[in-house]
Amino acid sequence: MAKQKQTIQSDSVDSIITQWRSENIEADLLPMAILGRLAKLGKYIDNDILHCHDQQDLRQGEFDVLATLRRSGKPYSLTPSELYQSMMLSSGAMTSRLDRLENKGFIRREHSQSDRRSVQVMLTAEGKKKVDTVLPAHINTQHDLLKGVSQQDREMLAELLKRWLLQLETAQ
Repeated sequence: MAKQKQTIQSDSVDSIITQWRSENIEADLLPMAILGRLAKLGKYIDNDILHCHDQQDLRQGEFDVLATLRRSGKPYSLTPSELYQSMMLSSGAMTSRLDRLENKGFIRREHSQSDRRSVQVMLTAEGKKKVDTVLPAHINTQHDLLKGVSQQDREMLAELLKRWLLQLETAQ
């Protein structure tokens, strides 16, 4: 017995592809469909994650800094360059985030004893408490965003995206 293909509703990207097809564009538009859906999903993801962090009185970038320090392990300390490289930011963007977090008491910057030019960014006890409080809500938001995707599909999607990302990262 042949498997029947599951019928899936049309989405907004299907409308875009249909419009191009009605204009007699015969090129392969599958990349447009994939990247268009990723872009639209990105907007939904960003919106929900921003809302989650906003409820905790944090900006997205502030959470990213706190989470990066937290996951680095004890003593929860990195240099500003290690931070911005791991987060793909410019040094200027990182400086303003660090200023805000320092003003909130979530991080402190300390000059190295051996090299006064070198600075370490350290998560304070208050900063660790904040990220540990926000993290469960962040993870729950991620789960909510994926609620319509089965576990098997999540695993397959994670593997496909990983392969794609590795291919792009190694091309750099």
